[in-house]
Amino acid sequence: MPEIQAFRGIRYDLGHVGCLSDVVAPPYDVIGPQLQEELYKKHPCNVVRLILNRQEPGDDDEVNNRYTRAARFLKNWRSEGVLFTESDPAVYVYHQIFTESGTTYTRRGFMAAVRLSRFGEGQVFPHEETMSGPKIDRMMLTAVCRANLSQIFGLYPDPENEAQNLLEAAVADETPIEATDHLGVVHRIWPVTDVEVISNLAAVIGPKPIFIADGHHRYETACNYREQIYDSGFLSKDHPANFVLMMCVAMEDPGMIVLPTHRLFRGTPALSAEELRTKLGDCFTTRSAGEGPELAPSIWEDIETTDDQGTLALFTQKDQRWTIASITDAGRQRMAEVAEDHNEDWRGLGVSILHRLIVAELLGCTDLPKLGYVRLIEEVVEGCRSGEYPLAAVVMPATIEHIRTISLGGERMPAKSTYFYPKLLSGLVINPLE
Repeated sequence: MPEIQAFRGIRYDLGHVGCLSDVVAPPYDVIGPQLQEELYKKHPCNVVRLILNRQEPGDDDEVNNRYTRAARFLKNWRSEGVLFTESDPAVYVYHQIFTESGTTYTRRGFMAAVRLSRFGEGQVFPHEETMSGPKIDRMMLTAVCRANLSQIFGLYPDPENEAQNLLEAAVADETPIEATDHLGVVHRIWPVTDVEVISNLAAVIGPKPIFIADGHHRYETACNYREQIYDSGFLSKDHPANFVLMMCVAMEDPGMIVLPTHRLFRGTPALSAEELRTKLGDCFTTRSAGEGPELAPSIWEDIETTDDQGTLALFTQKDQRWTIASITDAGRQRMAEVAEDHNEDWRGLGVSILHRLIVAELLGCTDLPKLGYVRLIEEVVEGCRSGEYPLAAVVMPATIEHIRTISLGGERMPAKSTYFYPKLLSGLVINPLE
């Protein structure tokens, strides 16, 4: 069962840095070069210098590089009072207030230290595949900083919101610590140090599974780091390296929404819509949906309204045309054959159908360059207009229920099957691992 603990978090001293909004940042993997530069300029102590320190001329593999610089910043900021350590162990109530498609939501959760267990060995389940590169990168950063600089995002079932309600009662009369990110999302946290509240929270969470929503690479890195420390022969049961910083949100929380991640493909054949339909054969029924990248918003509205994982839209750069394709019984049978190593739930996902059946099997593309993954439909329009991508795909996201059933079935979805918005902020609290 998942074990959660309070921890003595490291936080920014607002008397030292001023506005918390100036020193926080989104997760490292959504920070492009332009945003990285903007965050660098925003404040000399912005957390981007820890989570994604930029490369500098003269960097080497040992003494001077972006990892060792991050470690020096962390050490110096702590000694200078930029960062302070919480006087008592705490869990942190965390709210995110955001607007999506004209509706305002509040996503409620809490941050705590969660005991690590390898996937398949406990009650923490992954839902997406991981890659070696990001894990090596995060391992190097963790090893020199000896801290969780960002939170894992975990989901747990709690239809009655029992766990969160305990915490909401505890902070009802307290003033939050607040920051607003670069997208206008408001983030609020409240430290909770009451031992009885924390004990009751741990009892509620204990029997529940936790599903990793975001941060798979960092979770696996935390497990690898723990084993590295263990090999040195001095890791006690309650050593901080046995735990990882995690934001926990109930699956049933009203602010828990999942958005799509659309695909822009490089390296696929330059096909016309007619040639694409021929390739799809009897595996899909198809219909023409018009011409031009600017139709992407109405195409997405059509797909979203249909709300069928087996229906997706494809844009062929060669003739600038959109095709809406819906899988047939013959297509499902073909999918069962080419993906027999996966269960029926996995095979029914839109992203699985796109990658395994359409791209790999019917188009014969198995070793493509890195995809363009985009969330906003306006980014699809821009990508289609660029002429850089022979093929674009608009696809439904997996749902929370997909995450539950596929994870419990021991499966992992293709990368970027989900986009959990908004992202969690780095810099709200750091979990020391020593």
